Amino acid sequence: MPPALAATGLGLLIALSGWLVLRAVGLSPWWLLLLPVVTAFLALLLETRRLRRALADAARQRDETAAQLDRRISELFSLRELSYVLSESLELEHIVDQVARYAARFLQADGSIVVLGEPGGTMLEVVAAEGTLGGHRSAASTATGSLVATAIERGRIEVAQDVENRDVTVFGTIRARSAAVVPLRLHGERIGAIAVTERQGGPFTTEDLWLLSTVATNASVALANSRLFAIVEQGRREWETAFNALREGIAVIDPGGAIQRANSSLARLAGLTEAELIGRNFRELVFGDMETAAALIEAAHEGESPPPVVLRPEGRDRFLRLTIAPLQSGHDRAGSMVALVEDVTEQRSMEAQLFQNEKMAAIGQLVSGVAHELNNPLTSIAGLTELLLERDVGGDAPRQHLRIIHEQAGRAGRIVKNLLTFVRTGTTEQSPVDVNDVVARTTMLVAYEIRLRGIELVTELHPLPAIVMGDPHELQQVLLNLLTNAVQAIADLPPGRLRRITIETARVEDRVILAVRDTGDGVPAELVANLFTPFFTTKPAGQGTGLGLSLSYGLIQAHGGTLAYEEGADGGAEFTIELPAADLPAGRVTPQPSERKRRILIVDDDATAHRVIAALFTADRYRVESARNGAEGMAMAAATDYDLVIADATLAAPSGRPFVQELRDSDERWAERLIAVGGRNEDRRVSKPFDLRRLRSLADEVLGGRSVSTPPPAPDATARS
Repeated sequence: MPPALAATGLGLLIALSGWLVLRAVGLSPWWLLLLPVVTAFLALLLETRRLRRALADAARQRDETAAQLDRRISELFSLRELSYVLSESLELEHIVDQVARYAARFLQADGSIVVLGEPGGTMLEVVAAEGTLGGHRSAASTATGSLVATAIERGRIEVAQDVENRDVTVFGTIRARSAAVVPLRLHGERIGAIAVTERQGGPFTTEDLWLLSTVATNASVALANSRLFAIVEQGRREWETAFNALREGIAVIDPGGAIQRANSSLARLAGLTEAELIGRNFRELVFGDMETAAALIEAAHEGESPPPVVLRPEGRDRFLRLTIAPLQSGHDRAGSMVALVEDVTEQRSMEAQLFQNEKMAAIGQLVSGVAHELNNPLTSIAGLTELLLERDVGGDAPRQHLRIIHEQAGRAGRIVKNLLTFVRTGTTEQSPVDVNDVVARTTMLVAYEIRLRGIELVTELHPLPAIVMGDPHELQQVLLNLLTNAVQAIADLPPGRLRRITIETARVEDRVILAVRDTGDGVPAELVANLFTPFFTTKPAGQGTGLGLSLSYGLIQAHGGTLAYEEGADGGAEFTIELPAADLPAGRVTPQPSERKRRILIVDDDATAHRVIAALFTADRYRVESARNGAEGMAMAAATDYDLVIADATLAAPSGRPFVQELRDSDERWAERLIAVGGRNEDRRVSKPFDLRRLRSLADEVLGGRSVSTPPPAPDATARS
């Protein structure tokens, strides 16, 4: 029952009771009738006041509730806005700037900072700052001794306010009278914190701290996404860098054969950009209509991994190795393939060069053996015809025939000698070399091919010997390379063009000049700079390795000279070699011969060599003895003091060493009494077929200078086998 009605009822009851009592004693005052009315009026006044107070309290509570609801709604909208802002970018700088800005705005704080560090690390850095703390960006400090450090260590919100007469260290040198700090977490690890200072609306409330915690939660999620994105982005960049760094072309192909992804090497190979490759048919783009490539792609599409093959697409001068395999990384990739395309043109050229080198080595061994066998009969032919020419055979016709036989034997001997010089290997031998002689020997080797191709060869040689110090084999190799290039440059000229190669030697002061000119098309100006670069060639694929000129350049440099190119006067190519000139060796003085009869030992496994040498010396009453192998020669040399030993340098002593070396090492006196037949590093040597005049000269030098001028009447001589 309402208090006003209760008071009114109580008043009426009291008034009625009083009236009845007075009435019983004989009194009836009229004013007692007014008493209930007054009492009820007073009760109504009291209730009205109470109701007004209750209504005021209700209105105030309603206003507070409405204000709190408005704030909550505003906070929710603000948090939603923050979520949208944070989702705009995964860049770390954008995220922390927005978190610092919204934290200060939400809590109506004068300043805010975001502090981050590596998980498990001891150093922290201010990565974002707003308001009064804006000047502290990039400040760093250890994670100890501050409100931020305490919040991170404890893993909870830390608040400092109502601090009298002193400031609190928030972080580093940042101090404030009031501050709130909430830690940031990343995958369960505390990596930093958000701090706000000096709230404008008074102390931090529970709602403020709840809002700051919510901001920290959103910020932690955004930071986790940012770090994950950074890791993925770094991995993507590293993968793409490695993907594009490969020289081989790589492509991911869908089941229909279209390129889904490709690297820059494949784009360069196809002559397109990487974007232009996407969607193009891989086989048609790289290999055209080649059935082999189509078969490999089909096999990979069926899940097989076929072995790689080397193909030469039509219209290309390159060899490409195709490797293709199925790509099995999920259902969305079913039937997809990955292809690897490698340019192996240089490798094929090197393999061809290696095969050619091996073939040349085999040919060299064959030529060496054949030349040795040819030298034996040529020695007999040349030697015996020379002896017969010095005799009176009667009639000009027989002498003319003998002269032709002798000349042709000499020519055959020079050809064999050139072949041996060309295929010979070993260490570089520095000796006086006549460049004119190198030209003569080299042109003899290529004369047949030059004539076959209808090329005119012109040699303009210096009238005097052009002597340089060097290795004749290496110099001949350089000249042969230049001649080969010249022949190839002229061979494909159209009919009617001049087809001429000119070789010229000259001596200018202390330099010997060798020039090779052709009438071809020359070298384009833009390619001249790379002319002597290894593996650079203007020839089609498979026809050159680009090593000839670079090797020639190195060989000439090793001889102290230069090799240069310039455009020829006729528009072709002109290569010029300059080498330091060398003086002719001083002539040897031939001693006077002795009248004492001398003994000569011939060590050779060829019977005809014995007959020729014996016929040469028997007429002068030299005693000529012979041995057919190294063991026999060593035994005879040990038993007899021979004045001259003529030995084949290819024969071996019983020890396995060359006979001439074994003989010299057995007694130093043999070094001055030895003439080697063949050999490379011998002081006195002759070659087969014999040059009888040189053999006589060397023999006179050893035996004391007595000249053998009259040949014997017959080629037989006393010989011991």
